[in-house]
Amino acid sequence: MSDQESQSGQQGHQRSDPLAEFNKLSAEMVELAQQSQQMFAEQFGNAGAAGVTDLDPLSITKSLAAANQKLWMDPVQLMQANLRLWQQHMQLWQQASQRMLLGDAAPVVKPERDDRRFRHEDWEKNPIFDFIKQSYLITSQWLVDTMGDIQGLDDHTRHKATFFTQQFTDACSPSNFIWTNPEVLRATVESQGQNLVKGFENFRRDLEAGDGSLRMTMTEPGAFVIGENIATTPGSVVFQNDLVQLIQYNPTTETVYKRPLVIFPPWINKYYILDLTREKSFIAWAIDRGYTVFVASWVNPDEKLADKTFEDYLLEGIVETVDAAKRACGAKHITAIGYCIGGTLLAAALAHLAAKGDKSIKAATFFAAQVDFSEAGDLKVFVDEEQLANLDSMMSDKGYLDSKAMFATFNMLRANDLIWSFYVNNYLLGKDPIPFDLLFWNGDATRMPRNTHMYYLREMYLNNNLVKPGALNLGGTPIDLTQVDIPIYLLASREDHIAPYNSVFKAVGSYTGPVRAVCAGSGHIAGVINPPAKNKYQYWTNDDPPYEPDKWLAEAEEHPGSWWPDWDTWLSEQSGKQVPARQPGDGELEVIEPAPGSYVQSTNS
Repeated sequence: MSDQESQSGQQGHQRSDPLAEFNKLSAEMVELAQQSQQMFAEQFGNAGAAGVTDLDPLSITKSLAAANQKLWMDPVQLMQANLRLWQQHMQLWQQASQRMLLGDAAPVVKPERDDRRFRHEDWEKNPIFDFIKQSYLITSQWLVDTMGDIQGLDDHTRHKATFFTQQFTDACSPSNFIWTNPEVLRATVESQGQNLVKGFENFRRDLEAGDGSLRMTMTEPGAFVIGENIATTPGSVVFQNDLVQLIQYNPTTETVYKRPLVIFPPWINKYYILDLTREKSFIAWAIDRGYTVFVASWVNPDEKLADKTFEDYLLEGIVETVDAAKRACGAKHITAIGYCIGGTLLAAALAHLAAKGDKSIKAATFFAAQVDFSEAGDLKVFVDEEQLANLDSMMSDKGYLDSKAMFATFNMLRANDLIWSFYVNNYLLGKDPIPFDLLFWNGDATRMPRNTHMYYLREMYLNNNLVKPGALNLGGTPIDLTQVDIPIYLLASREDHIAPYNSVFKAVGSYTGPVRAVCAGSGHIAGVINPPAKNKYQYWTNDDPPYEPDKWLAEAEEHPGSWWPDWDTWLSEQSGKQVPARQPGDGELEVIEPAPGSYVQSTNS
């Protein structure tokens, strides 16, 4: 054997030496632990120096303490709950024993169909990890159910206790820990721990990017640039004020409907959720159907706009832009869309215009928008007098709610999908996220002025005053939704965690005009942004009003694919005759700048 071959063999032997590999891995893990301790010490020190004193702004401890007190005061209920848990775990032990002896046995409990935490094959094929998974599912569901069944609690405290118990159990999932996640263990062994080293680098990057608070990277950094490969539909800004830029898009058809369409998206994110990549763009699709489309691009407010109110958003954000769209097109009437909180604002504006006898808006569409907040879902756990006082105090210095707080709140509603899946992927598996336009938009959150936010939470979520005729006064007029008698297209999404379909459909009892109710498959975003070409999901229709949403849905007709063509059929009948296509700048308003405009480009740095 030559010296070169001998040396090569020795190097190969060294590379495969288990002891050397173990020592290397151990050294890297020690160094990783030391770096982690130093970094966390620095972060906690910075928090103390910044004067962070309220460790429980959501009053979680108070709610859980009240729930536990009621539970311990009812020993019978506590005993029954413990008995149920014991029985289920005994069934699990029997199942595990049967599987060890016979090689197969039906599981006691299975993950939900949309639960992605346990999709790796070892969660089912490996008896140990299958046992860990089932034990967790039994215990976590028992904890949540037990909190929900406690007698003697008011509804809000029960809701909070159940919600935050769910957050706790999600955090404690075995999929979130190195030694109980088989996929992470495999990656650690195969990469000799490099997944954890890379994961720590990712963690440090996200912590630095969040200026001390963890801001998980959800999509490949730099993969999307506004105006280059996202929000690219051609158009121009033709009007702007302190709160909004109004974008008019270029037509793609020779003729268009007489009544232009003005879209009011939510102002807690950027407008381009409706104009993602070309194949997902609702705006581009509507233009191709022959509508003259305008969209409100909301400003990302800072200290200068801290005093802006909900009324300002109504008058400057809707009333002024409706007038601008009419002048841009030489039209007397328009149709409108309101999405989420933009829809809540649009509903209030319709009542305001009705009180003034203004018939500018001839038909309105609502995407996942609530006006009756009596059953507004999990977001209500964040709204009570104590939490509102804490929130108001938190906003007092800068005059607005920081986008990071808004981002974190909405992610908590789907923690497993929007928090823990990225925790595992980025930090335990050490992977980089893939390019995903929807998640890029989700991370592009905006701020909200203090006065506007407090008014919205107090008057809508806490007091539910929007549906009480005359309870609110905006722009000098009493707000009465029963005065809204124009045709309405009311879209809800079946799996919506932000605006539950039963809550959205409550609006049908407030309007006096004809309402077409439609329920889309999927959730708050995917249910709405569902291009027909994708042939995904489904939607349900029922000619009866959804006064009883669950019954309405059970009796509704299911249609495959997107609801967009159904909406097009409806809106085309509300949009007037065909007229020659209009270009931005043809009417009274001059072009200010090309779309997507400057407001959407503002960041939170």
